[in-house]
Amino acid sequence: MSVLSWIIVMSLAGGALSVLAAAVFAWTARVQWVSLLISYAIGALLGASFLEVLPHAITASGDAATTTATVLGGILAFFVMEKLVLWRHCHIEACEGHEPLAHSHAHAHDHGRSGLLILVGDTFHNFVDGVLITAAFMEDVRLGIVTALAMIAHEIPQEVGDFMILLHSGYSKGRALAFNLLSSLATLVGALLAYVALGQVQSAVPVLLALAAASMIYVAVADLIPGLHKRPEIRATVQQVLLIAAGIGTIVLTHHIVDRFAG
Repeated sequence: MSVLSWIIVMSLAGGALSVLAAAVFAWTARVQWVSLLISYAIGALLGASFLEVLPHAITASGDAATTTATVLGGILAFFVMEKLVLWRHCHIEACEGHEPLAHSHAHAHDHGRSGLLILVGDTFHNFVDGVLITAAFMEDVRLGIVTALAMIAHEIPQEVGDFMILLHSGYSKGRALAFNLLSSLATLVGALLAYVALGQVQSAVPVLLALAAASMIYVAVADLIPGLHKRPEIRATVQQVLLIAAGIGTIVLTHHIVDRFAG
């Protein structure tokens, strides 16, 4: 397949498939399953960022100091954006302001304001994900596939929480699914716009790869890991470590499979 074809397929998969999977979880799965998925997503995000995206960004730029400084600046920027409620990346059921169970009554009486906020934040977030997926594919098809898979892994637990918030905000299941699917199309829009723009400004690719790494690290460390500390018992900790390792292992395995497929 051409690079553009890969970008379109993986952008649609990253958006629509994660929303559909989240809907299935929200309707049928137990809440405990979400916490398991979160641990796995942490491993996938950290594995992709440190083992794939960041090394490619450093190689593409040829300047490790500048690339790592961009990652640091990106993490700070994502923190500020989240504080300004322009970037809502809450993936855990116990996250403040996003807890689908404990805060259900509050959300049920907000006349849909929380749901609207979630949709706006998700649309922006999906658009940026599309840009980052394209940047990865334009550097290397194999890197693009690994990056997209890591983003899908963390999208599912996020979408589960967001889907439940929409339900508690007064949206019907059908409307919540429809609005989430519509929001997911922003991934494809961002990817296609980036494909046109980055084709003319190839020098921007290393910077976007560094920001992609920053995004993955920030989501894993700031949004996901704190939720795991709410279950400090030994059994839960061992389970979390094993699932994080499984997430990292998936990235390593995917790298080898894609390498063999590409070769």
